[in-house]
Amino acid sequence: MHMADALLAPAVAATMYVASGTAAGLSIHQLRKDDEPQKLPTMAVSAALVFAGQMINYTIPGTGSSGHMCGGMLLSALLGPQAGFLSMIVILAIQSLFFADGGLMALGANVWNMAFYGCFVGYYLIWRPIQRSRLFAGMGEKAGQRARIILASILGCVLTLQLGSFSVVLETSLSGITELPLGAFCALMQPIHLAIGMVEGLVTAAVLVFVYQSRPELLRDVDAKGESGKRSLRATIATLAAAALVVGGGLSLLASSNPDGLEWALFGNAEAGYSENMGLDEDNFGVSSAAADKAGAIQEATSFLPDYAFSGSDSAVGTSVSGIVGSVMVAGVSVIICLAGGFFRKRKHH
Repeated sequence: MHMADALLAPAVAATMYVASGTAAGLSIHQLRKDDEPQKLPTMAVSAALVFAGQMINYTIPGTGSSGHMCGGMLLSALLGPQAGFLSMIVILAIQSLFFADGGLMALGANVWNMAFYGCFVGYYLIWRPIQRSRLFAGMGEKAGQRARIILASILGCVLTLQLGSFSVVLETSLSGITELPLGAFCALMQPIHLAIGMVEGLVTAAVLVFVYQSRPELLRDVDAKGESGKRSLRATIATLAAAALVVGGGLSLLASSNPDGLEWALFGNAEAGYSENMGLDEDNFGVSSAAADKAGAIQEATSFLPDYAFSGSDSAVGTSVSGIVGSVMVAGVSVIICLAGGFFRKRKHH
């Protein structure tokens, strides 16, 4: 769902930067009050895992399309909405600057569409109410808690991807891209992202159930009193870190070559025998602007592994290197931001 700069008019792109920047500023203000040191390593490894997970496009059968996880629900369940949102900003900024994935001018819109809904709407509207409810109480404490985690993960991912995909439709419509009739574009975007959201929900549930069984206190709003995890905090963090490296460096090689939901809606997949959908020309679509040209020039200068590959090479090694390097970069930048911002420090309470 990473938008390209050509899908946005500069005024719309600037508006989305302001919206996302405001949410980031409020998140930073809130995080200065956080005094849970264990969140620092959790933030680093979970952000790296989401970066790696986003590299794996999974095929949506019968459509000629594919999807990949966004990760906002996963991060907010582990870190809370504010830290999850900042983690997503780090992921999306690194993807844009160093891997040319998503437009730089469109970064504010991509943060809003892929991070804001998952981290804030998904957390406050779905995750927290379900975890604090008595749903599935008759199943027993642990079984009921696992059921609540699974339900919240699936509902949250489905809802927030629907909101994100609809925002893409609105942003392109407001940008005046006449080739994209709002109704037709929406009719393509919403169903395909419903399927993508279902898959992401299952993946998110699997990771969060693992964390619950390993160290339940790492999950937000989950009552872990009297529960002891199967693994130490260090072992749990190490397992998530290893998973990020395996996913980014190895499983990413198995990613589907089909276009993702947004690309599929715009360009179709006629080469594989599927429909053309909106039928836009991949080399010449949308709007052009001086701002987009400038942003593109910056990306060209900064992206040392464009499209997660060595420049000018189709070698699979480039994909593996991109997955590992990107995961390490995301983890490292997350730690630096937390240390510089004074987040998650243990404070003395008087």
